[in-house]
Amino acid sequence: MASVFSKIIRGEIPSYKVAETDKYYAFLDIAPLQKGHTLVVPKREEDYLFDLSDEELAGLMVFAKKVAEAIRKTIPCEKVGVAVIGLDVPHAHVHLVPLNGGNDLNFSNPKKEFSKEEMQDCAAKIAANM
Repeated sequence: MASVFSKIIRGEIPSYKVAETDKYYAFLDIAPLQKGHTLVVPKREEDYLFDLSDEELAGLMVFAKKVAEAIRKTIPCEKVGVAVIGLDVPHAHVHLVPLNGGNDLNFSNPKKEFSKEEMQDCAAKIAANM
């Protein structure tokens, strides 16, 4: 059965796309820790990040770096944090979260809520900085 991320990649479930290549896809998290919280995934479905081939993992991280640079240009923040949890969705993914303080990457924090228009605007601005 396809993961929710595979369905997003195929366009079966809508997303706030930030960037895409032939191998990777980046989109805003719909339950973000901070404005601009982005998920970066390989298009090939693999449950565990470290089960990706060395080439796929390296490519994912290089793509994530480019997305992080675009986030930093778009969202006022000191840095963009990186987290790999991988328990909620059985599809390897990297979280990119704008950081202004040490607690901004705490997944126990309440999730932020933004309107559809705010999410669309945020995704478009990050995409424009890619």
